[in-house]
Amino acid sequence: MMSLTFTAVEGIGEIVPGDDLGRIIASAAPDLADGDVVVVTSKVVAKAAGLATSGSREDLLAEQTDRAVATRGDTRIVRTHHGLTLAAAGIDASNTSAGTLLPLPVDPDGDARAIRARLAELTGRRVAVVVSDTAGRAWRHGQTDIAIGCAGLEPLESFAGRTDPHGNRLVVTAPAVADEIAGAAELASGKLGGRPVVVVRGVPAHLLTAGDGPGATALVRAEDDDLFGLGARDAVVAAVAADGASVRGFTPTTITPAALVELAGVPVGIGVDVDGDLVRVAAPTDHLVAAGAVQQRLLTLATAHRVVVRVEVEHLT
Repeated sequence: MMSLTFTAVEGIGEIVPGDDLGRIIASAAPDLADGDVVVVTSKVVAKAAGLATSGSREDLLAEQTDRAVATRGDTRIVRTHHGLTLAAAGIDASNTSAGTLLPLPVDPDGDARAIRARLAELTGRRVAVVVSDTAGRAWRHGQTDIAIGCAGLEPLESFAGRTDPHGNRLVVTAPAVADEIAGAAELASGKLGGRPVVVVRGVPAHLLTAGDGPGATALVRAEDDDLFGLGARDAVVAAVAADGASVRGFTPTTITPAALVELAGVPVGIGVDVDGDLVRVAAPTDHLVAAGAVQQRLLTLATAHRVVVRVEVEHLT
């Protein structure tokens, strides 16, 4: 029978820029054993790296964003430069000094490798390291911790080719081991407990790697394989917006008829007038087809954003 234990490490204290996380963990958890998995929150990794900033949240979000995935009012779901899809790019204002913001670590896999190497140097133990962060799920309420970096651990265990107890051959089953460990570790640490490090004991040996392994990058879907790369409304905008700019950027926070006109784009030679929920598109004979296209883009965008709008095309003679 397999048994896993998750132990939150006491005595880590407040992390400041320049802190040696490996030394702090080794001191607070002197009984580390070979095969343990050390889960460290991304927050303390970012703090030690000196990434806290008092700058603008909007500027930091733009800096951390590779492209927008979905926008609903002030809520921004983005794909980060790591390939992670997170609300507000994982930027955090909790458990940090008032007025400061913490972005994600620049290279979480690299941080996991560095902490692992430091722990081996200080303790002589071969452990695995997971860097965790909190993320929402597209189809469910609430959040859970996931692995954004790891070293010494297989992030995925492929069951492809095996058979289940009923003799069915498995094809795509691949438990996200690193994510499962990160989520359970968060239960042990407690969201408000001030214990950013958890030691996991009992992970099966076949899930541990002699070297650093592929890292949590292996858990990130490539863009071309992502079936849900855009939110429903945002996919419509990407498909019909005139200049395609919204594919990587954000749609306006408040969607009004005037904002729809901006998204739809208006070619030269066509006039547009917005009067409440009525949008008049005016064009001479040689631009009527283009005016009709603008009308259809406006109606499609309005449907996607649930905005009530009427669009009329006027023939200028």
